[in-house]
Amino acid sequence: MKSVKTEEAPARVPFSTVLLSVVGLWLTYYVLVSMRGDLVDLTFANEILWRRAISCAIGVVITLGLWLLLRLFDARALWMKIAAALLFSLPIAVLIAKANYHVFAPVEEEAFRYAAEQRGFTVRRGDGGDLLVDIPAIDITKVQGQEPPGPAATIAADTLMGTYWQRITEVAFGRYFMLLAWCALYLALLTGEKARSAERREGEYRRAAKAAELRSLRYQVNPHFLFNTLNSLSAMVLTGKTQAAERMIQTISTFYRRSLADDPTSDVLLRDEIELQKLYLDIESVRFPMRLRAEYDIPADLEETLIPGMILQPLIENSVKHAVAPSSGQVTITLAAREEYGRLVLSVSDNGAAAAVNDETRPGFGIGLNNVSERLQARFGDEATVVSGPVPDGFATYLRLPMRRTREAAAA
Repeated sequence: MKSVKTEEAPARVPFSTVLLSVVGLWLTYYVLVSMRGDLVDLTFANEILWRRAISCAIGVVITLGLWLLLRLFDARALWMKIAAALLFSLPIAVLIAKANYHVFAPVEEEAFRYAAEQRGFTVRRGDGGDLLVDIPAIDITKVQGQEPPGPAATIAADTLMGTYWQRITEVAFGRYFMLLAWCALYLALLTGEKARSAERREGEYRRAAKAAELRSLRYQVNPHFLFNTLNSLSAMVLTGKTQAAERMIQTISTFYRRSLADDPTSDVLLRDEIELQKLYLDIESVRFPMRLRAEYDIPADLEETLIPGMILQPLIENSVKHAVAPSSGQVTITLAAREEYGRLVLSVSDNGAAAAVNDETRPGFGIGLNNVSERLQARFGDEATVVSGPVPDGFATYLRLPMRRTREAAAA
């Protein structure tokens, strides 16, 4: 048989989370830079605000492009993710800086003029159309509050502002580290997603292991019951009781068809579980027609509650084996259910010979009881309990389970 190996998809940060982080990054930048800009009283501040908003919006789009590159390395080693962040952030920062330059180019000269005039410089256009800056001379006359005699030097504005690539590089440098900060946030989010994915896988593995454990415990049910019934059938055939043998075969067939049809890890209605146990007791009554009597105390309002399938089987088997079989008189096995403080209480009791005074269980009774206890522990943990021991008129086992009803019953 050819085995098929499936590869698990790598953990991914949801796009909504990525988008929120990118928008949050640029929104924070917009707010902080705008607050800093408020300290400088510019006559064209409103125009700068909306241009900065456009620049930040472009930054959001370009940063999402960086994310598309980084997500290619989601399944790679950490050092490769870091290297990709350092490498890809550089051209992305340059691209953002160029976009920022073109957005602010129309107001760049005006902003430069304002900043220069604040320092006492004069900005003018030269004969060739170049932007020039007149730097005044500084002498004793200025100290005395008089105007300087004239400009000490005239230089091109580009000398102060820097060349195109100098300005791009200066802006890109700041954007580069801002993008690296976002990359660090993205890697942290990715690590969190991987941790949550690992927790989900662990939960699935635990559920699978628990289901396997429940199946194993379920399949331990009634092996000696089948052995005893086959012996009884053999005895009936040998003694000529063909009708009784035929009736028993039909009942056994119905019992196994119902008990094996359901998923061994699934829950069943209490009503269906009781019906299944009635079939079992009908089979055993063929073996002990004069000694076995069954009673059922199941309130109608509890019939729609859910319980683990075949959970009562080992307890009833033990009552038959340890109370009915060794007895010379009639023994009554009672199946009962009641609600107690919001929990479902199931009991299997009989009025056979009681256990010894100092014993909690009958000799040989522990195997079936352990099976039930382990199944409930695997299914409900500490929410379910099993109590078993002698009572004044025989022996009883009580199961306390969480009260769970079907949707139909809850709606009603």
